[in-house]
Parts: sequence; structure tokens; C-alpha cells
Amino acid sequence: MKNWKRLASACLVGALTLSMVACGAKDAAEEPAEADNTQEAETTEEVVEDDGFYSVLTGLPVETEEEARLRPVAIMTENTSIARPQYGLNQAGVLYECPVEGGITRMMAIYDQNTAFSLEKIGNVRSCRPYYAFIANEFKAIYVHYGQSIHALAVLETGFVDNLSGLDGAVSETVFFRSSDKKAPHNAYATGEGIKKGMEIKGYANSYDDSYHGYFQFAKQENKLEDGADCQAIQLYFQDNHPYFIYNSETGLYERYEFGEKQIDAIDGEQVAVKNILFKNVPSSIYDGTQYLNLNVDGTGEGKYFTNGKMIDVTWEEEYLGQTHYYDKAGNEIQINPGQTWVCLIENQHADENQFYATVDEFKK
Repeated sequence: MKNWKRLASACLVGALTLSMVACGAKDAAEEPAEADNTQEAETTEEVVEDDGFYSVLTGLPVETEEEARLRPVAIMTENTSIARPQYGLNQAGVLYECPVEGGITRMMAIYDQNTAFSLEKIGNVRSCRPYYAFIANEFKAIYVHYGQSIHALAVLETGFVDNLSGLDGAVSETVFFRSSDKKAPHNAYATGEGIKKGMEIKGYANSYDDSYHGYFQFAKQENKLEDGADCQAIQLYFQDNHPYFIYNSETGLYERYEFGEKQIDAIDGEQVAVKNILFKNVPSSIYDGTQYLNLNVDGTGEGKYFTNGKMIDVTWEEEYLGQTHYYDKAGNEIQINPGQTWVCLIENQHADENQFYATVDEFKK
């Protein structure tokens, strides 16, 4: 088992000198220069040349340039009580959680390709919603799902995102299988070998093209958010699973809970825990005449970044069919710490319902 998540928090300082460009300020025309803005801007450091290769999902080392250029695999994952425990959450580099209809959330786990191919059971796998397809496209990922809403079908039929669907007879039996321990639709899973073969059947490219350089900006040295507010517990507003995160100062990771229990990955039996958490606050609406929720992931908005028991406010920008960029209060694109990242899409009207606690003791009270 790859236990890179635990390793990440122990080897960040000094060991990771990524070949990423230091965070750059937004266009001066948008943010007029102040006479002295040094207290607001993050300290930038000289770029260090580095011949190493790194995952675009986690910022952690990989063995070859070829591996670093492999497209990731994004898999829709159910997140109801009946679906637990999910298989493969701890192996993902990035995890997205977004609300869907009926007050529940659904997840999308994004894996480095070699990791995905090594897994024998992933999921369970559920259906697509339009905004998840847009997010998968931001990572140029192969998008794996079992069916889709009618609105998502219209998006997928444009062909802008390479996808493997359980309702596609050309790949369904190759990519997916059903277990006997749960009833449909809660028992569909994907296999890594099946995903690999499905990509071959559909003729999808394995690697990024030269124009793609990754989603996140990773810190070359540990980003301690020294000017951030203390935040060791995060309670989300999501109505069904009532999730929260607790910061573990020994591991440097935020540990995940939902339905009143630890969220466990069925593959390794360990609690899900992540280095970074991002909130992206977005507008939401209900499609006319349906129960289906829509989230607008492009445009601009507010959010938060959490790491090392601290949090800061951020703003985000995304052009249509582009990538989301997150900025600090000085207008610099944030640099997140290498490791696993959990991203929550937060409906604007519910953003104030999230609760943040400086210490674990405050949360327990």
C-alpha cells in the first residue's frame, strides 16, 4: 500500500524543492499597487532549479517525467450512509465533495493514473452531475461515472471531457462490476485494470499535452499560514452526513468524520486524513421542474484555505471551461502544501452556516 499521505507531513521541510513558479500577483490593472503592501503579501522566495518530477495532484515526488505527465482518473463516488465504507479514498490525490439533490453530498476522487490502475476495487461509483464533469475537465482527467442526470448527459455529449460510463455498452462490463453485499444502485465498483482497458477501447490519450501544467501551485517550503487564524476543527453545513474535520497536530493532517463516525477507507482500514482543505463558495440553483441541484463553478467568488491548523480567506476566479485559481487577500495565487487535498463546493447561501473552531476543545464543547 502506498502510504504517501503520512509521509508527506514528515518530509515537507527541506525535502521538497518543487520546480513551480513562486506565487504571482494578479494583474496590476485589477489590483492597484499600494505604497507599502509588504504586510499583506506572502513572502516569495527565489525559484530553485530542480530536476525532480512531481505529481500534479499532490506535488509529491514521482519517479519519471513520463509518470508526471500521465492524465489522472476522476471517479464519481457515492457518499451516503449505505455506501460506506468507500474504497480508495486514501489513495486519491484530490477529493471533491459537493452537494447534490436531497441534501446529500457526492464525492469525486481524483487519482494519479498509476495509482488508479493498481486498485482492484474503487467506489462505489455513482452518476454524473454537470458541475462534476466541469471539475474533471479542470484536471484534464479521465472521468469515470455510472450514468448521469439528463442535464449532465447534455454536457457529456459535447465530448469536452473524456469519460467512461457504466451505461456505455462499449465499456460497461470492462470497467465496472457489481458486488453482492449491497443492492443496486449502491453496489457498482470500478477496477483499475478495467479503467485502463476502457481508456484503450475509447482511444483516450494517456498523457497531458504540452499546454497543461497542473491545477495547484505547490509550496516549495512548508506553508504555515503564519498570518492565518487558528482553526483545528471545521464543521460543514451539509445536512445528510454532517461532516467535520479535526486537525491532528502530530501528523499535520485534518482527519475526516461523517455520520458521527470516522470516515474509513475500506482498502487500508485507515481514517481519511488530508493535508489541505479548500472551500469554494459558489452560486446554486434548482433546474426548473426537477429536484436536481446545479452549481455554477465558473466566474468569481470567495472561499477558504486550511492547512497546519490555520485558515485564511481566499478569492477564486475561473473562466468558462478553464481552471480555478485561488488568491490570498494581497492578490497572490496561494501555494498549497504538497499532499492530499479535499475541496468542498459550498453554496453561497449556506456559507455562513459552516463553523470554525480555533481549538479541538472549543469544538467538543
